Amino acid sequence: MARYTGPVCRLCRRERMKLFLKGSKCDTMKCPIESRPYPPGQHGRGRIRESEYMLQLREKQKARRIYGVLEKQFRNTYAKASAQPGIAGENLLRLLELRLDNAVFRAGFASSRNQARQFVRHGHIDINGKRVTIPSYGLRKGDTITLRTKAQSMIVVRHNIDTIDRSVPQWLEVTASELKAIVRDLPIREQIDIPVREQLIVELYSK
Repeated sequence: MARYTGPVCRLCRRERMKLFLKGSKCDTMKCPIESRPYPPGQHGRGRIRESEYMLQLREKQKARRIYGVLEKQFRNTYAKASAQPGIAGENLLRLLELRLDNAVFRAGFASSRNQARQFVRHGHIDINGKRVTIPSYGLRKGDTITLRTKAQSMIVVRHNIDTIDRSVPQWLEVTASELKAIVRDLPIREQIDIPVREQLIVELYSK
C-alpha cells in the first residue's frame, strides 16, 4: 500500500496551519508549528509571491494531506465527484468524508487518520458485520461501523475512547458503550469542518 512515510509535521508547517496529523501532540506546545510557524527549508522564511495557481495548489495539497490521500487517489476521487450531480467541490469533500478511515477517526476510535488507517489495514474494523481492510472504502447511508472483539480490548483503543474529546459530526451516530458508529446521512458542506476552500480545487482541476 503506497502512503506518505515522511515527517508529517513538515506538512503542517508547509500549509502554515495545524492539520492535526499527529493526534494528541497537535494540541500541545510540542507541536513544531507553535515554535516554527513558517514553511520548512532554507527559504521558508523568505518572501513568497502568491499567484492564483499557488493558492489553488495549496488548497488542493491541504485537503490531500488532511485526509492522507496520494495524488492519484485524490485525482480519481475528484473525477468521480465531478461526474456526480451537484456542486463538484462539495461532492469531493463528501466522498473524502465517507472514506472508512476518516469515519473511524471522526467516531473517536483513533487519535489520527493515520492511526485509523492502520486499524483498518490490520483488520480491526467491521462494516455491517463483515471485516473490511480497505481504508478508502466508501461508506453509504445506513452503514454500521464496529470494532472487532479483539480490537475492543486493545489498550490504545480504550485510551482513545477515554481521552479523546472530539465532537462527532452530525452525519455520524456513535454509541461509545458498544464501540459502534452508524452513518445517519450523507454529510453536507456545513457538517464538514475542514479549513479548505474547495472551489479553488475545482478551479485547479478545471484548467
